[in-house]
Amino acid sequence: MKKGKIVLVGTGFVGMSMAYSMLNRGGINELVLVDLDKDKTIGEEMDLSHGLPYAPQKMVIKAGDYSECKDAQIVVITAGAAQKPGQTRLELAEVNTKIMKSITQQIMASGFDGIIIVATNPVDLMTYVVAKVSGLPKNQVFGSGTVLDTARLRYLLADYFKVSSKNIHAYIMGEHGDSSFVPWKHAYVGCKSIMDIMKDNNHPISDLDKIHKGVVDAAYEIIEKKKATYYGIGMALNRIVRAILDGENSILTVSAYLENGMYGQDDIYIGVPAIINSKGVRELLELDLDEKEQAKLNNSCNIIKQMRTNLGQKGHS
Repeated sequence: MKKGKIVLVGTGFVGMSMAYSMLNRGGINELVLVDLDKDKTIGEEMDLSHGLPYAPQKMVIKAGDYSECKDAQIVVITAGAAQKPGQTRLELAEVNTKIMKSITQQIMASGFDGIIIVATNPVDLMTYVVAKVSGLPKNQVFGSGTVLDTARLRYLLADYFKVSSKNIHAYIMGEHGDSSFVPWKHAYVGCKSIMDIMKDNNHPISDLDKIHKGVVDAAYEIIEKKKATYYGIGMALNRIVRAILDGENSILTVSAYLENGMYGQDDIYIGVPAIINSKGVRELLELDLDEKEQAKLNNSCNIIKQMRTNLGQKGHS
């Protein structure tokens, strides 16, 4: 395995936003671009490479194919169909399930034994498909989960409290979608509870609901205004990759595998706080959720399991 070798499957807006942020930040030795559209992949390789003289460090960037996965440390999957107007999430899931199966089979055929990060939507479901098809240990396969949602939350809270987003410690959990939730009693500004700050300053608690709604609505608003969201998720994927490459043991809300009754669940990928290092998911943090929060997590999991069941009935389990 070549340390610092990343294979990016999918050279659309999300994949290339991640690639561009990696070029700017450095810390990666080799980036291989894989996509069905070979010409576009070569064009992206050329365009990125021309920025190397101004990048912080040397990096090999090349268009390649799935054989490059063999000695890669990480494969990031951003490929997949985008949701079309009027298309249901289930219809999108059906299309992307087939794509994920095909991609994963080709990755594994190379002899790959690294870490796979999935960003294709619906991400919790697609991560489950990739994990099943790959047969890799569950700690080596996880999704981008609610890492972007959590960034959006921290950005909005930082704006509300007028403090640096680096000092906001709050997490979005659950599905990367409408059923996500914030366990507010585990949310802090610095080391002071957000609930206490709200009380001490006579801020209405309903403001927190508005902030969460702002997170949930953000993607819809961006898509309405500019057709797609990609910079935020590109940065989020770069953040996850760095946590692995540097063996950081950082806490990120990835879509991780729950089993044996963790959070009262079994056999499902969902967004929860996890410690990420060079082995992938080192361990999950099990937060103490109150009844309402647990019900919200259960609801999130049920939505994903229902979708899985519906896909199964159509012969794509």
